[in-house]
Amino acid sequence: MNTLIYPSYFPNIANFWAMVNSDSVYFEVSDNYQKQSYRNRMEIYGANGKLALTVPVSYSQKNRQLYKDVKIANEEHWQILHLKSLQSAYSMSPFFEFYIDDLMLLFEQKFDFILDFNLECFDVIKNCLQLGLAPNHTTFFEKEPTGKVDYRNLVKRNTQIHSLQPYTQVFTEKHGFISNLSILDLLFNEGPNTEMYLQQQVITIK
Repeated sequence: MNTLIYPSYFPNIANFWAMVNSDSVYFEVSDNYQKQSYRNRMEIYGANGKLALTVPVSYSQKNRQLYKDVKIANEEHWQILHLKSLQSAYSMSPFFEFYIDDLMLLFEQKFDFILDFNLECFDVIKNCLQLGLAPNHTTFFEKEPTGKVDYRNLVKRNTQIHSLQPYTQVFTEKHGFISNLSILDLLFNEGPNTEMYLQQQVITIK
């Protein structure tokens, strides 16, 4: 199976499920950027429940831009906030100390473009999990792609994901299981078992 999918900010679990269970992966990098998506947003499990972390971007709906041309608004010092939020949410998780050093580099470097940053986020997770994924990049946009399973809708925040199996999360006793968070939630809580978990899931997408 060939999968077409968007690279996003520390993608949610459904994104990685689609990639891990594919023969080959194609990253959609040839489209126009759209707001209100996971391209620049991830969701984690904080002490008060689900917490959204958004990378600020310089973008105007009036002037359409290609995804690859959208710049990060680095003047907002978002990296410090996001790193502190991750530390607060996951410092007590079983595998936080094992992976945090690899992730720290992403929050200490300056990236000009959101796509470049997202691709680097993917590479870091791939290396943490030692995944044999080598995604291709699209060179033109296809509304109806041929020869690929289209998972681009996973980047939309209103896409519903069903049947992910629960795993132990840091604040499960306070708020219960929260499904389909950023891959970081699964990584910090399940560590080396992350890939096996992804391979075992049978999910539905609406």
